[in-house]
Amino acid sequence: MTETAPAEPAQRYTAALAGEIEQKWQDRWDALGTFHADNPVGDLAGPLAGRDPYFILDMFPYPSGKGLHVGHPLGYIATDTLARFRRMMGDNVLYTMGYDAFGLPAEQYAVQTGQHPAVTTDQNIANMRRQLRRMGLSHDPRRSLATTDIDYVHWTQWIFLQIFNSWFDPGATAPDGSMGAARPIAELEEALADDRVATRDGRPWAELSKKERAAEVDSHRLAYVSEAPVNWCPGLGTVLANEEVTAEGRSERGNYPVFKRNLRQWMMRITAYGKRLEDDLGTIDWPEKVRAMQRNWIGRSEGATVRFDVPGARGAGSSLSVLEVYTTRPDTLFGATFMVVAPEHPILGGTAGGDADDEAALTLPEAWPEGTKDAWTGGAATPRQAVAAYRAQASAKSEAERVDEERAKTGVFTGLFGVNPVNGQPIPVFVADYVLWGYGTGAIMAVPAHDDRDWAFARAYDLGVVRTIGPADDPYGPDLGEGAYTGDGVAVDSANDGVDLNGMSKDEAKAAMTAWLAAKGHGRATTTYRLRDWLFSRQRYWGEPFPIVWDEDGIAHALPEEMLPVELPEVSDYSPRTFDADDASSEPEAPLGRAQDWVNVTLDLGDGPKHYRRETNTMPQWAGSCWYEMRYTDPANSGRFADRRNLDYWMGPREGKASGGTDMYVGGVEHAVLHLLYARFWQKVLFDLGHVPDPEPYHRLFNQGYVQAYAFKDARGQYVPADEVEGDEDTGFTWRGEAVTREYGKMGKSLKNIVTPDDMYEAYGADVFRVYEMSMGPLDLSRPWETRAVVGSQRFLQRLWRNAVDEGTGAVTVTDDPADTATRRLVARTIAEVTTEYENLRVNTAISRLIVLNNHLTSLDAVPREAIEPLVLMLSPVAPHICEELWNRLGHGESLAREPFPVVSDESLLVEEAVTAVVQVNGKVKARIQVAPSISEEDLRAAALAEAPIARILGGRDPLKVIVRAPRLVNVVAPKN
Repeated sequence: MTETAPAEPAQRYTAALAGEIEQKWQDRWDALGTFHADNPVGDLAGPLAGRDPYFILDMFPYPSGKGLHVGHPLGYIATDTLARFRRMMGDNVLYTMGYDAFGLPAEQYAVQTGQHPAVTTDQNIANMRRQLRRMGLSHDPRRSLATTDIDYVHWTQWIFLQIFNSWFDPGATAPDGSMGAARPIAELEEALADDRVATRDGRPWAELSKKERAAEVDSHRLAYVSEAPVNWCPGLGTVLANEEVTAEGRSERGNYPVFKRNLRQWMMRITAYGKRLEDDLGTIDWPEKVRAMQRNWIGRSEGATVRFDVPGARGAGSSLSVLEVYTTRPDTLFGATFMVVAPEHPILGGTAGGDADDEAALTLPEAWPEGTKDAWTGGAATPRQAVAAYRAQASAKSEAERVDEERAKTGVFTGLFGVNPVNGQPIPVFVADYVLWGYGTGAIMAVPAHDDRDWAFARAYDLGVVRTIGPADDPYGPDLGEGAYTGDGVAVDSANDGVDLNGMSKDEAKAAMTAWLAAKGHGRATTTYRLRDWLFSRQRYWGEPFPIVWDEDGIAHALPEEMLPVELPEVSDYSPRTFDADDASSEPEAPLGRAQDWVNVTLDLGDGPKHYRRETNTMPQWAGSCWYEMRYTDPANSGRFADRRNLDYWMGPREGKASGGTDMYVGGVEHAVLHLLYARFWQKVLFDLGHVPDPEPYHRLFNQGYVQAYAFKDARGQYVPADEVEGDEDTGFTWRGEAVTREYGKMGKSLKNIVTPDDMYEAYGADVFRVYEMSMGPLDLSRPWETRAVVGSQRFLQRLWRNAVDEGTGAVTVTDDPADTATRRLVARTIAEVTTEYENLRVNTAISRLIVLNNHLTSLDAVPREAIEPLVLMLSPVAPHICEELWNRLGHGESLAREPFPVVSDESLLVEEAVTAVVQVNGKVKARIQVAPSISEEDLRAAALAEAPIARILGGRDPLKVIVRAPRLVNVVAPKN
């Protein structure tokens, strides 16, 4: 007779039963609108808006075709836990998920297959929504959006027009009292007309032509077109913002080489907000690491702008030109012995960054001036030939190559001399590629005595080295023939008829020199920022079209609001116009340029039908992510991007918050100087214009860590499937009987170590997956994924299930009899501790406390209702499905989603019973004291030393050593008499 395996208990908590429970409750939540959040006004208005608001935000994902792996949901499960906890604390919680859906991957797939990016994007969103729903996230689905939704595009374009139709008035006061604010462009035109703002060339506004007036206004706009060096990436067929280029001079996406090219591109004048962006970092609750990264990227520095006359230069269209340089060390001006300009500097002739090797465009001397040294010429017969050849070489280098500190700095003499304003000395002007146009003024004064880079350049090109500062105890040391002196000290040999810096400290000398420069008209005090204006256009198809058209005179016109949204046309070819990733000379052409019927339009913009040409660049992917949290507050509003009353409710400042914005924002630290900086800029512009209630979009920021994974290589160095590897650290690892080596890093398909949430749902259920992810360690630290360890979380939930349900019959087994005192004390302590842990996003330690309570209940003969119901409620933010099911089986007809979180009704239960601590001196018991079980080592040490017998033995002497084993032992090692 064949034996049969015993039947599985009908109500055992298995992955199959978990799946049934989870999908049942997910369907019920959707049907009942359990997680809907009410607005004060509009189509989502409701009574919950009478409660305190709590706005929780995830950095929304790009809908990748690969879907999610188990590393992605770490932050999502944490925010869901917090959202569920805050609802139970009585808050009206706004929590949803959107999709950052414009992006290169969908477009690259379209190039390869011909499938429209929208089709790919919609499919990917549907898959990701399915994975997230199956996880049990408590999103309000009514508020979900994608940046590709046409109504969302409408309001992204509308916000762009608010920025385009604004300028930064340094004399205006922002609503929060900050100096300098965005104002409507009409106010600028009025100020130009009545001479409160001067035109660039000083001519009266009335004398300017229509085209000249447009150019004057455009030079002030917060969104403007600039012809300047940009980061051109042929491999992606588009230009990139500085923040999208790695330190190695390659694209963050795809790792393609990036080149500097002079192109006409849309820019955002984020630099106008440099001071406010830095100052307001003090008002928001962000990790100091992220604030430091933003401060460093903004790069504020104090110094002076110095004007050097350059006789004979014609780059600016006159016989006498001026070079302006910014320096943080105006005190060293007497030591400036040469100047350096970027290869793209307009003083060389033509336009900024003109054709690299166009010798005819250069307005430089036709012959080398007397005294020119051979080392300065680069072997060329004339300055024009030398500079043209040098510019051609520089144009082929990436920015990273140009600023590489390790390489030797090269340059050639331009044939021009600048006049040092402090002593009238002519100093040669070189062109060198380590100076960048667009950073500072594109020109520097070189003080080789006190700068290592200038010193090396001076030695290579036989240039003068003049000391201006030295150590206070030896002002003329050390020897400058051995290297530059870069330390502090006192000024020397730095005086003229109007200013004498000698003997001053660095700060005193800087102040005195800056004042003299300003008084003489040679310069001014200046604050500069490393931050560059934001490059805001891409030569791509899959992005938001600009709501801009160009007339026959090349003047940009904003489309009126009633013409929004501007939708993308259908095209037959999505590819960029270049595919040679290494060709720096290739020209970018936007795919939209192929849609000529869309590009060329006849419109009436107020002065009759005219022919216009649409802008063919599209906005970068960052545009949609700059404001999505605002749309969450009012997602279906067709008349506004969001009703101001809803924005005030969800994002306005309130008691307990130093700034407005979302209450909690969770995401990766990698967005510190991209999305987070851009979004803060957009928010401040909208705040200045009166559209939003606060200048900061995100009050509190939390950076989650990452889930990493082990990968395994065979003897050939090839990765093998991680889930097929056997063994452990003690016995070693094998795959199909062969030894393999283990490494640790990012989870990815190429490493064959991907684990998906779908795998976890099938093998364990969503709740087990959620508990495991949250219990792996502190949320802000990275942690290794170990699938075999998931079973520990499963056992925890199985024990919880058995504590309430008979596995054979499904009957509830809890008792209504009172709990014993020890159980009641443990429940009270767990409530107090778990509440604190959830409030501070320490979910892993909250789970640890709940496991302790659950294990205690397992040891009882009968589990009391008054103990297990608080446990179920406390665990529900992390494991909501099993807790909903147990709550229902315990006799509660309503969802626990808004059930009040447990509180300790009897505070006496939190008073800990005392324990006896033994105090020894040199190993002999000398005292016993009653202390709390939770006493810290520091407090126990102090209490022990304060005991009279111990103090008497020490006699005022310090102990040699105190060994503390809280809460029961202190051993004092006393000095011998």
